[in-house]
Amino acid sequence: MMLSKLRHCEKACIKLFLGILVCLSCNHLAVANSSDGFTLTQQQEAKVQDAKLTAVMAWHGSSPWVNSVTLGAKEEFKRLGIEVLAVTEAHYDPAKQISDLETLAALTPDILLSLSIDSLSAKPSYLRLTKAGTQLVLLSNPIAGFIHGQDFAGLVGDNVEGMGRAAANLVAQAIDSQGKVGMIYHEADYHITNKRDEAFVGALEQYEDIHLMVKKGFVKKSQTAQLTAAMLIQHPDLKAIYVSWDAAAEGVIESLRIANRKDVKVISHDLGTNNLLDMALHGNMYGAVSDRPHQIGTLMARIGAGAATDVSTPLYTQVNYNSVTFENIAESWRLAFKTPLPHILKSVLEQSQEATGHGEDYDAR
Repeated sequence: MMLSKLRHCEKACIKLFLGILVCLSCNHLAVANSSDGFTLTQQQEAKVQDAKLTAVMAWHGSSPWVNSVTLGAKEEFKRLGIEVLAVTEAHYDPAKQISDLETLAALTPDILLSLSIDSLSAKPSYLRLTKAGTQLVLLSNPIAGFIHGQDFAGLVGDNVEGMGRAAANLVAQAIDSQGKVGMIYHEADYHITNKRDEAFVGALEQYEDIHLMVKKGFVKKSQTAQLTAAMLIQHPDLKAIYVSWDAAAEGVIESLRIANRKDVKVISHDLGTNNLLDMALHGNMYGAVSDRPHQIGTLMARIGAGAATDVSTPLYTQVNYNSVTFENIAESWRLAFKTPLPHILKSVLEQSQEATGHGEDYDAR
């Protein structure tokens, strides 16, 4: 009972915290909108390099997206002369993350970058680090009760509402703004996906001739194939399906292939090679909304470095996003990951370009 009350209190505090972030954003107070919004002067960078700082990262899980955040952070740390001592990932297990944080605390790092899985249970471990002088920079999820400038140096996140609206626009684009649509949403208490899904539903209402016929929730991404099959039986005339994120959309596309439903378009968030291959082949995957994980890592590292050398850092920093369709896959990949296209995706895109007579110059990137 006590744990339940604590969790309820935590959720309320997080909602209040996020509301404060919105208010700050509206008033342009201590808020940066992109990596250009928070920079260090040459003198400040020189001070960082002279300080011989160390850093660690404690992530929630592993994925190409997390890898890109890590890469962006490592590159910025290297540029600033900061040594990365360790990087951990918790397999989405709160107990594992607590263990990781305790292990990292023994390294006495100057900077910690992290996304908290369960901030209530992990709070004492984070506090142990920050009270020892470590500058904490958070990704996406705030920690209730933490004070900016005291318990953490800043929070970096996405424009989740903007991404949800962009997904709705992609659905409209895919079906010429008319028809029946299905939604497979993330049925778990997770700020990023919840807000994106909510914004998608709200934005879709502006299209009078688009009808959201069915919504099905999932917790594990392995559930989405079965949910899609059931959705098609109940509503065989669907023209598009929205899914909360890329990996979960793979099951949707698999189910559509089995049903031989090439006519149903899929719209999601984030970028994954498998779904981009389907998009490049003009399959079910029509579009996705992509944020900038590499940019997130760069920002987090820069904020941590500034805070560790007494530079005033913003409470909340928001990265940009873009809508991805067949026409801009290569450019979107470059913006998101700052790495070359995977060879197989590059090859398929080149073949599609030859077949259709249009596309991007992939060799130029």
